[in-house]
Amino acid sequence: MIDEKELQSMLYLLDDSDERIVEQIETKILSLGLDVVPILERQWPIEESTTRQERMIELIKRINQNTLVNSLEKWLDTEEQDLMDGLLIINKIANPNVDRKAIDNMLDKIKLDAWLEMNYDLTSFEKVKILNHIIFDVHGFKGDTENYHHSRNSFLGSVLERKIGNPVSLAIIYSLVAQRLNIPIYGVNLPQHFILGYVRDFDFGPLLRFNDEPDLPGTAGSDILFYINPFNNGLIFNHDNIHKFLTQLKLEPKQDYFKVCTNKDILLRVLTNLEVSFSKEKKQHKLEQVVQLLRVLKTVT
Repeated sequence: MIDEKELQSMLYLLDDSDERIVEQIETKILSLGLDVVPILERQWPIEESTTRQERMIELIKRINQNTLVNSLEKWLDTEEQDLMDGLLIINKIANPNVDRKAIDNMLDKIKLDAWLEMNYDLTSFEKVKILNHIIFDVHGFKGDTENYHHSRNSFLGSVLERKIGNPVSLAIIYSLVAQRLNIPIYGVNLPQHFILGYVRDFDFGPLLRFNDEPDLPGTAGSDILFYINPFNNGLIFNHDNIHKFLTQLKLEPKQDYFKVCTNKDILLRVLTNLEVSFSKEKKQHKLEQVVQLLRVLKTVT
């Protein structure tokens, strides 16, 4: 429990002429964590001292950022590294009060609509056709071709509300819905374009003819039946198409380009996109937040 009278006394010293005292006070306030933010948010607009006001605003930013970093570090330490948990941490850059229940409800609505069309006799290809119809035709999700690099295209909450996103965010929503239906669709970290892979299950049927295994080094992609491009309304394609894509980019066809990636890889991709977005939008504080989170992910092997 924070003693507000004691806090008021500390805030009064934020414009002290002795910088050492100011530094000690700031360290103490930072140690109080998120609980102190609502008090600071109430106080700074009515603060008469411009110096104290500016320092309170900066403290709010630093507390929020420290919380994000700590949350991401804890996420990395979890065994499952749950994708939704990680995405919600990133979403707090845009909305510190992001409502997980609201996001879950939006995903569950899409899931329910798809579930009503599903039955156990469907092939993998038929399941994807239903998912495509529900996600792109019924719910109207589409790729943002006009403002491709806008930061809002990378935040899960924003994309679910606007139904417009970039390749990564659309793939994330698609895979989250599919996995809630026990359909094995996961992210594939293709250079310059994020896609999805339908992992082999017990449903082989006609899809073996659809996706004849090409000559690849080792066993690359052998666990994937076919690939899906959510940015292009769920277009389905095979390994050979990826080979051609990589050839056009003059890139070596590494095995990782044909396999599903980790949730950590997905968060790295989201943050990398945000780094580009905030640089273009000249949002320096947001950019610094993203760079710090990227540093957390990149320093942990």
